Amino acid sequence: MAAIEEALIAGVRAVQLREKDISVKDLTELAIKLRVLTSKYGAKFLINDRLDVALSVGADGVHLGQSSFTADVVRRVVGDRPFIIGVSTHGVDEAMKAQDKGADFITIGPVYETASKLQYGVPVGVTIIEEVKEWVQIPCFAIGGIKTDNVKEVLDYGADGVALISAILAADDVRRESEKFMELLK
Repeated sequence: MAAIEEALIAGVRAVQLREKDISVKDLTELAIKLRVLTSKYGAKFLINDRLDVALSVGADGVHLGQSSFTADVVRRVVGDRPFIIGVSTHGVDEAMKAQDKGADFITIGPVYETASKLQYGVPVGVTIIEEVKEWVQIPCFAIGGIKTDNVKEVLDYGADGVALISAILAADDVRRESEKFMELLK
């Protein structure tokens, strides 16, 4: 929790809770703490896949995988209330489908190799960002292996931003590393 607060102090504007291997009870307890923390810093808070938990803790939205509900189903459940829906994609077809189903944004990746995305196979590379951006109008965030030395490359290929895990949370100085990323993303 301290590392996330350091990132928020540095200006990180959104946090996604991505815990797939804990009980719903533990996930909800953690989500409540993160909702309080993200609210304190005015950051968006999304929960991976679990619409029920997101709604129960007042999260700003959900981030859906390819085996999750589709964005249109989530939109029917949440109705007219403001609620952000992101979808993980790995290519043009998935990106177009996510947009057509009503996603507010997509992530595309893994762009580079990273331990947290090994199950998705070979990295898709940076050129996929450019291809996807030709077909979708919603924001596209690069994910997977993003580091300070390759942020410029993904932005040059059209990414609207980046999604990070280890690049920040594994840093010796989370606040300083977050500040570096925020500066590069300006």
